[in-house]
Amino acid sequence: MKNPSSTKTNELLQRRRAPLATRTDLEASATKDIAGAMNGILADVFALYLKTKNFHWHISGPHFRDYHLLFDEQAEQLFAMTDPIAERVRKLGGSTLKSIGHISRTQRILDNDADYVEPRDMLAELADDNKTLTTRLRETHEVCDEHRDIASASLIETWIDETERRTWFLFEASRRR
Repeated sequence: MKNPSSTKTNELLQRRRAPLATRTDLEASATKDIAGAMNGILADVFALYLKTKNFHWHISGPHFRDYHLLFDEQAEQLFAMTDPIAERVRKLGGSTLKSIGHISRTQRILDNDADYVEPRDMLAELADDNKTLTTRLRETHEVCDEHRDIASASLIETWIDETERRTWFLFEASRRR
């Protein structure tokens, strides 16, 4: 007779070695396409988050307080997107970004490592990057629509609205009198 304890241990060991088998009715090709697109979004959001925090830390000039608070608020919005994006990829059975190196290889939003950036240039660059992110979100929404992934598409619709709002605020803050 088998020892029930050793049988249970063997079952647990087998489960640990097994690949992720998240239950979804989407085809494997859909999971691959959606996970790839969402990981691109995730990398761009992390890159834009860090750039926004960089500008938040290095802003100076007569509008320091306003821009400092605006950049911090926008960075918080961006960071709040990261977990839902990664968790959606995992719910579909996909694998997500694993390191800063992985982010840097995947991101399409360019870094800004300049020692000094004029405040108006910060506003303009972040506005352009948010517009780019909106475009990428729409492209990913199309991938989700193609595969009938309503849940991911629904999340993306909210992020498009938030990203357009950030773009609007940055544009309005950069206008001259």
